[in-house]
Amino acid sequence: MRHLLDTKTLDRQRAIAILDVAEDMAGTQRREVKKLPTLRGKTVVNLFFEDSTRTRISFEAAAKRLSADVINFSAKGSSVSKGESLQDTAQTLQAMGADAVVIRHGASGAPRTLATSGWITAGVVNAGDGTHEHPTQALLDAFTIRKRRFGDDSRGLGLDGVRVTIVGDILHSRVARSNVWLLTTLGADVTLVAPPTLIPQDVSNWPVTVDYDLDHAIAAGPDAVMMLRIQLERMRAAYFPTEREYARVWGLSRQRVAALPPDTMVLHPGPMNRGLEIAAEAADSARSTVLEQVTNGVSVRMAVLYLLLAGERDDEREDG
Repeated sequence: MRHLLDTKTLDRQRAIAILDVAEDMAGTQRREVKKLPTLRGKTVVNLFFEDSTRTRISFEAAAKRLSADVINFSAKGSSVSKGESLQDTAQTLQAMGADAVVIRHGASGAPRTLATSGWITAGVVNAGDGTHEHPTQALLDAFTIRKRRFGDDSRGLGLDGVRVTIVGDILHSRVARSNVWLLTTLGADVTLVAPPTLIPQDVSNWPVTVDYDLDHAIAAGPDAVMMLRIQLERMRAAYFPTEREYARVWGLSRQRVAALPPDTMVLHPGPMNRGLEIAAEAADSARSTVLEQVTNGVSVRMAVLYLLLAGERDDEREDG
């Protein structure tokens, strides 16, 4: 794997292979000594033009557990805040000998630009770009659903026939987009639920069912419900009357959780707005996979970095 820029172009075989390698990585994390020597001598740069403590720490933990050297580069307080371009920043990283660059950027397409520009030779991982995609989040969500559904027998399996309902701010969510492409590639049936104002205009081209009524979607008995954070920081207009009204109509309340089938799991990519899109009773219930998602995120990102960089090492050994 040269880069991981999206899930839309990820085929089923490759997606399952990544999840299976993540299974191996998860196994190593249950040992007393969690660190592996696999990427010793490699340098991973976390290049974050947007704040994201959870994703950055997850990638940092993944790289360090594979024994890679990690450089954290935050745009705030750096040369970028003084006007340095992405190209100049990339070439600086190239001069430092970066082997992989994990980039989070407010502009959709920035990771692809970095990967295809010729500015760097490093592998590029998209850690979220604009309102485009967030592929490792979708991979860890799929890993979590697969693990809850199939347990120790999950290796090699897709999500064929699993019904996943994604609820909330679809319009601004790169997590929703990455999940739609990945989950459907793996065979899941995906339903989107949101106010009409928070459904993208091009959704008719997506392989999904759209519903505007959360109670109706819950009555259909989904296997998994994924609640999305309302991204108030990205909103430039009034997409719903009030937060209280949103919570009443589209929030996963205590009553709605009780109406779900017994085995339905509840996911949230975090950070959660408790009392807005999800009630505390839902977030803290046995159905909730929120903490599992955090744990699985490290395993999935270890798998991605391994597939990006370990093959490169094998190639060098063969050349030598």
